[in-house]
This record gives sequence, structure tokens and C-alpha cells, in this order.
Amino acid sequence: MSQGILTTVVGSYPVPDWLRSSPTRQALTDAVQVVLKTQEDAGVDVVADGELYRFDINHPETNGMIDYFVQKMGGITTDITRETLAEFRGEPGMKYRAAPAGIVDSELTEGILNLPGDFQLARPLTRSKLKFTLTGPHMLCKVLMDRHYKDREELAMAIGGVLASQVAHIDADVIQVDEANIPGYPEEAQWAAAAINTVLDAVPCEKAVHVCFGNYGGQSVQKGTWETLVPYLDALRADHLVLEFKRWGVEHTACLKDLPKSTKIGLGVIDIKNNTVESPEEIASDIEQAIGNLGPDRLAYIHPDCGFWMLQRNVADRKIQALVKGRDLFQN
Repeated sequence: MSQGILTTVVGSYPVPDWLRSSPTRQALTDAVQVVLKTQEDAGVDVVADGELYRFDINHPETNGMIDYFVQKMGGITTDITRETLAEFRGEPGMKYRAAPAGIVDSELTEGILNLPGDFQLARPLTRSKLKFTLTGPHMLCKVLMDRHYKDREELAMAIGGVLASQVAHIDADVIQVDEANIPGYPEEAQWAAAAINTVLDAVPCEKAVHVCFGNYGGQSVQKGTWETLVPYLDALRADHLVLEFKRWGVEHTACLKDLPKSTKIGLGVIDIKNNTVESPEEIASDIEQAIGNLGPDRLAYIHPDCGFWMLQRNVADRKIQALVKGRDLFQN
């Protein structure tokens, strides 16, 4: 039996009612404290801030994981005309969005994006190991109209450069880069990996990559298989991966067996797209099956498949508690 499996969350948490009604700085700080305390009380090893600072009432479907970033970068305008909308809707792979997140009209810069400042909101609020999360360059480049670089690969590298400049100044215990578009486009693996590696190379702490099949309004968006993603995962310069397996089937972990031994695996054991709370016995069984597929000492973390933002708080809280109880049941 493998020892030392850690528990963590992917990032987001349901927005508390008081923050929706009064989105002040003090209300945000109070809400982040609640999110952190909830995870601490459950016994989560590596906690996250809930990504509440990204909350935007106008973009509830994605919890701000796209718009928060692109609206703050320099070189991107969010003034979308009727003609732009028509052009965007004609592009392949964009049917899940009604409009582009923005238009790239000049060289990208950091603009007013300040991820180190976002991290500093949460750091004093917990003594636990703290994870910071951000959206990756592949996903961000795929929701933009590009009228400057006119090359998706070049745009992704430019976004990666901006994000790298930011993460270099974040003193977290773990920095996790999220990619939810690549499962539907495995043929883009080579340049998508190059772009995210630009970010990972700048991370001064433990580096993680989260890959899922989308969580747009609580729905999977991308079609694909874990088997087709192995070349992408193999190319990542990450310390561990944070992968969606509960909904897609833990049996598919077998395809990851030949990834570099230096790359540890994080296993999704909580389905965040339904309200059913997993039992500790079910979670322990999933851990056992994954270790049987991967081999000893490969499984470093268990976690939910994705963020909790679209669930009710009482459901999310019970799933967090089950996560830790399932790990403890397996290891004890």
C-alpha cells in the first residue's frame, strides 16, 4: 500500500451569498477565510482560496476563470461589435461561448493583472500549505479573437510569457495551471505544452497542471479520451498532475503508467457535476484501483475532478469531508 497520499482541492468554491450581495474587499476577505477554514476543519492537506476574487456576476458559467485574466491584460479589448460576434461564431470549436472573451489588437502585456496581489489576500489567512491557481495559455488563447499575432500558437506563447512574469513572484506552496480545452484538441498538444511549460518554468515552488474536460455551467464541454492526451501530459514540465477521473472512470488511469516516474499523479475521486456525496469506502476503492494501474509511489494526491463553484455550499462541504475520510480509510 502506498503511503503519504495528500488531499487537496482543484480551486474554486461556491460564492457565499453575502459576497454576491455585497462584493466589498472586506466581504471578500471574510469569504476567503470561511473557504480556508472549511478545508482546514475537514483536514485537507493543501488548501486553496476558492478563487472568489474572480467572481463576476456577468460571467457565472465559468466562474471568471477566463474573463478575469483576459480583461486585465494589456493588448486586449473587450469592446465586441456585431461584426466581431458573427466572425467569432464562425470559428470552429467556439460554439460553447456566445462571444469572444476579448480581441487581441496589439502586443500582449501584463496590463493591470496582478496575480501576486491576489495571492497575498489569502496567504495571511491560513497556516496550511496553500495552492494558487491560474488559467493556462492554451485555454485562454482559444477564446480570443486574434487580430495581432494571427497565429494561435504564437498567441499562446505570448500569453504564457505574461503569466510567467506573474507566477515568478508568487510564493505559494503549490502553483497549479488549469487547462480545460486541450482534451478536445489533442492534435494541438505540441504547441499547447510549449506554452504552458513557459509558465511552469517560471514557478518558484511545486508545479501542478490541472486537466479536465470542461466545467461550463456544470457541464462537460470537451470530448476526448485520456489515452489521446498522454503525449501532452508526457511533455509537461510539472511536478504533479491534477486530473479528472471520477466522472470518466478510474480504470483509464492505466494509460498513465508509462509517464515519467518524476511526474506524480493527482487522482480525481469526487464528481463535482452531481450532488451525490461519495462514500469514504468508494473513494478508498478508487485509490486502490488507481494504484493497481499506476504502480507504487505514483499517486501523490487525491482531489475533486474540478472546482466546486457550481454546487451548493453544503454539498461541496460534505464532498470535501468525504475526500479526507476516504483517503484516511485507505491509508489506515
